[in-house]
Amino acid sequence: MQNQGLENMRNVVLLSHSGAGKTLAAEAMLFTTGAIKRLGKTDDGSTTSDYEPDEVKRQISINLSVLPCQWQDTKINLLDTPGYADFVGEVKAALRVAEGAAIFVCAASGVEVGTEIAWKYCEEDALPRIIFVNKMDRENADFNKTVAQIQAKFGPRCLPAQLPIGAQDKFEGVIDLLTMKAYTGTEGKEAEIPEPLKSQAESYREKLIEAAAEADDKLIEKYLEGGELSQEELGAGLRQAVVSGKVIPIFTGSALKNIGFKLFLNAIHDYMPSAKERKVVTISDSTKQMVEPSADAPLAALVFKTSADPYVGKLTYFRVYNGAINSNSHVWNANHKGPERIGQLFVLRGKNQEAVPQLGAGDIGAVAKLALTNTGDTLSSQDKPLKIAPVEFPEPAFSLGVHPKTKTDVDKLGAALTRMVEEDHTLRVRRDTDTNETVLSGIGESHLEVAAEKMLRKFGVGVTLETPKVPYKETITTGAKAEYKHKKQTGGHGQYGHVKLELEPLPRGTGNEFAAKVVGGSIPRNYIPAVEKGVNEAFKEGVLAHYPIADLRATVYDGSFHPVDSSEICFKIAGAGALKKGLVEGQPILLEPIEDITVTVPEEFTGDIIGDLNTKRARVQGMNPGGGINIIDAQVPLAEVLRYAIDLKSITQGRGSYEMTFSHYEQVPAHVSQKIIAEREAERQAEKA
Repeated sequence: MQNQGLENMRNVVLLSHSGAGKTLAAEAMLFTTGAIKRLGKTDDGSTTSDYEPDEVKRQISINLSVLPCQWQDTKINLLDTPGYADFVGEVKAALRVAEGAAIFVCAASGVEVGTEIAWKYCEEDALPRIIFVNKMDRENADFNKTVAQIQAKFGPRCLPAQLPIGAQDKFEGVIDLLTMKAYTGTEGKEAEIPEPLKSQAESYREKLIEAAAEADDKLIEKYLEGGELSQEELGAGLRQAVVSGKVIPIFTGSALKNIGFKLFLNAIHDYMPSAKERKVVTISDSTKQMVEPSADAPLAALVFKTSADPYVGKLTYFRVYNGAINSNSHVWNANHKGPERIGQLFVLRGKNQEAVPQLGAGDIGAVAKLALTNTGDTLSSQDKPLKIAPVEFPEPAFSLGVHPKTKTDVDKLGAALTRMVEEDHTLRVRRDTDTNETVLSGIGESHLEVAAEKMLRKFGVGVTLETPKVPYKETITTGAKAEYKHKKQTGGHGQYGHVKLELEPLPRGTGNEFAAKVVGGSIPRNYIPAVEKGVNEAFKEGVLAHYPIADLRATVYDGSFHPVDSSEICFKIAGAGALKKGLVEGQPILLEPIEDITVTVPEEFTGDIIGDLNTKRARVQGMNPGGGINIIDAQVPLAEVLRYAIDLKSITQGRGSYEMTFSHYEQVPAHVSQKIIAEREAERQAEKA
């Protein structure tokens, strides 16, 4: 497939709710264009797009797939994305490099949560889009009902450009409202419009003509004066309306029966913007600028995805915006300000790779084994480096503890997690020093489960995922004094260290402090660091439930020593012992982390969300309603929201979202504290058994 000019390139992201049939639709388009020789099926894992073992197993899309095909004089890169919300990172990457979107809606299920999310993403990016009502052959398929739902949810600019002929088991073709012709079967055989549908077709056509005319001043003037718009004028007006976002045409068909896709490919060719028509955001000295893609400008290519390929290693996906990139060449990484060697370039179609000598502006390709480059980087010319704004990925909101299954897995875990985070920018990994646990964060439970499966399959690292431990802390509520005398006599030199400590609670978030106010030489100055070391080690474990100590000042003010038997280790032991005794006397309490949480939900779920937050010991701080959406701000104990992603999805049917950040520590209520202490003791006993 040779390089095309920018005007003859289309990069189209396919979006939908999970199960609306976009992967089969992509398969139908690949087959119709001749890019593949047979139609694959989702249920047997034979589609071009969903080839990874985890996709075949679950029968859903998990990864972004690039699916190039040629239609008429235009190369179309179809970007098939997951419909399941946990894999939003793949969707965001595809949106970033597309000029237009095709949103698929099931004719039986209608507008679903994923449809709304897809629309929201397109609105945020001001992305021109078209809609395809799929599965017209399915039981309960209802085009008119689905169109009514689309218009009720997304507004009157969504207008049918086609009508179906029949429905369910009687579905046989579509009516094109621009040509006013019927097209039946897989081949799209031209026919006359069935008499019972003529009136409806003429009514919808009139609305479409009016909307297309309104996109152009000359056309609307001619239309209002009663002039007949030619086929060319109508097509040009509709294209202008689609590119500007004033009209979102609705097409229809069946991916399973491969009906309607010749016309749909025509629509992508005729109405969707070319690779030249959507400006790219560039960054220069922290200033953002909009730049029009150009084949004549120096190279600028954005890396939008990285994957770990078991055969070729690290595989880097990029889209060329300016200039061209050649196989076996050298380019400049504008982000890392260093040279990068380019090996053999590939055009990908699912798992299949086609070697190419060059990729020009507007096109998408891949290259293996780049040393310096990561997702979000720009490959450019060293003489005129240009940095393109990277993909903005959502922050992870759901976390699980990662526990390697074997000693071998322990040794390989760090490297595997690093590769996973490099591949998926919606994953985060951290080591919680308070709980001594590795924590993996992502978008949702399924996201992390798939990540664990990938680690085993790609890197041979087996792990179990568990609800992460809460990093509780302990402190005191009142000042206390305590002393500890370490004294042993076993023949020869003995052991002697005597320390008196004063403990004071500090404000939350202050941390721990050590001070020395010894006067008169009761403890020689050279032993004070040993006392401090003992106190600091004792800070690691409290007396209630063995959690770390927080917000406490320990001051050594007195003690005694023996000129022969005293040593650093004796005063270290005495310092630790004095702290432990003082903690008991200082009325110790448990502290728990409190999170700031912002929950965004449709208005109808507000009451249920607030009620649920109240059961989680949350304090609602405020609400900000608007546009049918409510934003709820609250503070809530981390222990209560470790699985909030699952709870929120259940309450809102997947239509809610949330963000959460650490705020502060505060005292655990007494009745909750007793339960935590009992559970902690049971854990420790189980570990000893």
